[in-house]
Amino acid sequence: MVTVRSLQKWHGAGNDFLVDVRRAGEGEPWTSDLARAVCARATGVGADGLIVAVLEEPVAMTLYNADGSVAEMSGNGARCLAAAVRRTTKSDRDELVVQTAAGVKTVRLLMKNETSGYGSVDMGEVTFGDEIDGAWGVANVGNPHVAVFDDEAWSDVAREELAAKLAAQLGGANVEFVSVIGPDHLSIRVIERGVGWTLACGTGSCAVAALARRAGLSGDSVTVDNPGGTLRVELSGASATLSGPVQFIADVEWLDA
Repeated sequence: MVTVRSLQKWHGAGNDFLVDVRRAGEGEPWTSDLARAVCARATGVGADGLIVAVLEEPVAMTLYNADGSVAEMSGNGARCLAAAVRRTTKSDRDELVVQTAAGVKTVRLLMKNETSGYGSVDMGEVTFGDEIDGAWGVANVGNPHVAVFDDEAWSDVAREELAAKLAAQLGGANVEFVSVIGPDHLSIRVIERGVGWTLACGTGSCAVAALARRAGLSGDSVTVDNPGGTLRVELSGASATLSGPVQFIADVEWLDA
């Protein structure tokens, strides 16, 4: 029997997601194998992750990485989820409360139209982990991050080898390669756990912003350039708010047997 799944594809600063908006008890369940298949760049639709959004109060978010593993949270993904829910329900609500595996998050959107907008996500607390050899710092934003200062002399292969070594010390982590552009201005490249190289990472941007403030390199408001676009992090005590764009790409029908 063939199952037809109606999905929306969105991206936030190049961090792209397939979003399945459904009501509780509706539709066939997703599995890790199916998520991996639909996210595959060459043989599927292609995405950094698959988000299942269940229309409850609050909206329940399940996030599959491209490799089929389940992730705790994505700041860019939360904006994409909120925009997809708003488009599906034809709502004009600017605020959406989302239940994630990393806790309840509030998303605020300012949509220019049905397909394009800008939003913020209350990301919760950023906590710091124990130092590990070869890293600038370790932070947790509901998911684990290791940051290192980037070196222009490194090849991407060298970065990938370093990222694997560092991530393994935490049992898996996102790894950010950080460059300091100026006071309160950072640039990152990210190898994301379960995804690989990604054009943007919201939780990673929050992690490096908090680490930069701790090191005296920035204050409470930090601009973080990602390869796919610019994100903004506001820090208030230990808590972070992430802001960035959201853009609709396409409606998709996925058939699985």
